Amino acid sequence: MFFLQMSGFPGSGKSTLSREIARRLDAVIVDHDVTKTALLESTAQHSLDPGLAGKIAYDLDWALVEFHLSLGRNVILDSPCLYDVMIERGLAITENSGATYRYVECLVDDIDEINRRLRERNRKLSQIRSVSPEDFHRTVAGSKKPAHMHTLTIDTNRPLETCFSDIIAYLQAID
Repeated sequence: MFFLQMSGFPGSGKSTLSREIARRLDAVIVDHDVTKTALLESTAQHSLDPGLAGKIAYDLDWALVEFHLSLGRNVILDSPCLYDVMIERGLAITENSGATYRYVECLVDDIDEINRRLRERNRKLSQIRSVSPEDFHRTVAGSKKPAHMHTLTIDTNRPLETCFSDIIAYLQAID
């Protein structure tokens, strides 16, 4: 049983990879954009602050991760992973559940490609439409990774089909 924490800038391919990994390895996906969008849509007339919606959505995400791991399921958390607490909670949950912790970062270093992907996707309410170069570089530089642990970075500029053998091998590796 594994818990996979996806990471990467919006538009970097996290959701696309998560769906294919889930299909190939029978995993449950907890998608932060789904929970945050549901909160924003259900509270639209009350104008829930997007920051508060994000925090509540993360609380829901973690509850779902714990629940599915308690059932013995493989779980993927599809979220940018921008805060240290994301790593801390992921590691703590896997320790408590007996799951193996894995971390995959999706990396696209081309701001024009990111903005093209953001424009062309079927955008949820919680998702951004575009990003400035400054915000992109600051966010990528500030993303979090677990220390003292092997992680996998995938160049998602390349065709995604070429990434799966690396990801599957990483997920199935014995520590």
